[in-house]
Amino acid sequence: MSSRISYPPHDTADPPPIPLDLERVGNRHSTGLIPSGRSIVLVGLMGAGKTTVGRRLATRLGLPFVDADIEIERAAGCSIADVFRLYGEAAFRDGERRVIRRLLEGPPMVLATGGGAYMDASTRNLVRERAISIWLRCPLPVLLRRVQGRNHRPLLNEAPPRDVLARLMTVRHPIYAEADIIVDCGDHNVDHSTSRVIEAMALSRRPIRLPVSLSHTAYDVVIGTDLISRAGALLAPVLPQKRVIIITDENVADLHLPRLEASMQDTGIRFRTLIVQPGEQSKSFATYERLVDEILQEGVERKTTIVALGGGVVGDLAGFIAATTLRGLPFVQIPTTLLSQVDSSVGGKTGINTRWGKNLLGAFHQPLSVLADASALTTLPKRELSAGYAEIVKSGLIGDPALFEWCEKHGESVLNFDPESQTEAVRQACAFKARVVAADEREQQGSDGRALLNLGHTFGHALEAELGYDGRLLHGEGVSIGLRLAFALSVKLGVCPQADLERVTAHLETLGMPARIRNLPYSFSATDLMVHMQRDKKMQDGRLSFVLVRGIGKAFTSRDVPAELVREVLLEDGCAP
Repeated sequence: MSSRISYPPHDTADPPPIPLDLERVGNRHSTGLIPSGRSIVLVGLMGAGKTTVGRRLATRLGLPFVDADIEIERAAGCSIADVFRLYGEAAFRDGERRVIRRLLEGPPMVLATGGGAYMDASTRNLVRERAISIWLRCPLPVLLRRVQGRNHRPLLNEAPPRDVLARLMTVRHPIYAEADIIVDCGDHNVDHSTSRVIEAMALSRRPIRLPVSLSHTAYDVVIGTDLISRAGALLAPVLPQKRVIIITDENVADLHLPRLEASMQDTGIRFRTLIVQPGEQSKSFATYERLVDEILQEGVERKTTIVALGGGVVGDLAGFIAATTLRGLPFVQIPTTLLSQVDSSVGGKTGINTRWGKNLLGAFHQPLSVLADASALTTLPKRELSAGYAEIVKSGLIGDPALFEWCEKHGESVLNFDPESQTEAVRQACAFKARVVAADEREQQGSDGRALLNLGHTFGHALEAELGYDGRLLHGEGVSIGLRLAFALSVKLGVCPQADLERVTAHLETLGMPARIRNLPYSFSATDLMVHMQRDKKMQDGRLSFVLVRGIGKAFTSRDVPAELVREVLLEDGCAP
């Protein structure tokens, strides 16, 4: 039997929790399942149609329908109006949270919630873990017409309904916008609104969440499509406060900034946007100083988050600003190139360039979250996509032979903008890097560890440096050539089979990737490249450090590489003396 509610003593400041009989909250078994096996939770203001649409939706999907308000009344043994009158809204919200938790612990269903249920942070977290949330968004005139005469709604008895609904829309809409799916129902009939919900569900795909777990922190790399348009909803749960500074460049701003800013506005996140010039020249002391000055002038607090929207240059620059301003600000990466999605956005390395070389001033600063939007890749030139793909190949060559085999089968699809192939490539490469970073976050291991991620980079950085980092050779293009040179050097040292060098070369050349120095439209001197290598930040005790391979997926670090062998490899690849 359900416990009956009794009046609390008049002198009690905090009434006891509502006595709920949670055994009366049924865990109904479904006759059909939505593809994900999750419940569907409908959120929205009173009058949005959560119950009417929910019933029709459940019937069409073959799922049971549950109205949370009815279940609360069953468990409490009285009406919701009586609960408000006897215990107040705070006690009602506590009971509502417990009932919804009990319901979502059961089999999948369509669950209509009260208008205030989703405002509770713990309830939202529970819904994110166990269900698909759908906000039924309706304009004020429609809601007002539907709630006329509903005197059983306690909140509507506080003031004129128009004033109540307008106030609730201001407060609740930025939170409702965190739902997985938003459907504008308007003044449509129930069947039409239900069809729109089903269509939205069919088009929606939950992003992949790849956890990065470190000794002192953890965050998710979120991979999917159209994430920039949903960034506000995805970031709101992890931001320390709803205030951010967006840093981007001119090219990315034209392509993606309006959608990001709109998503921030939808979820009530205040923002200021700072724009830099595209290219490596922005990773400079001058740009760093200008941006930090503007950020401090803005009066940021230590909970204000820096959001990097762009490629590796923007990510490195914004991350270093976050690491150093006020001794450390929260930081979010929204990488828009394939290279930054699979490489620089994961792992916490930030930095700017100096006249002595690339990334020589930097810090380790882990992000709160990384949003890798595959949709952004459709705006990339084919050359930029190929440059990013080199880092995916690199991951397989370092320590994941299965990933390299996957690249051999699907690399062409990745470079032909197939979204499923691109999403899977990003997932695999990020998963590999996350494992490496978790084992050696700050590259402190004496050998191997995170240093392995530099496979091909000593050669690649030297080529970039010789051209002055002016964009004539993209970072990923330098890495692509560097990968083959690392294998060639390993073969010359007698530690790697010639067949593996040929296999790597064939893969790069089949896809039209840069593979040899002699194929570049520029002249290089082996002597000049060696000088750049000796200035590399990976130098130790004046000795060159290389990542070598014993075969595909068998990389290791070495400081015993004779300079003459390096020179021979460069000469054989097309360098002048």
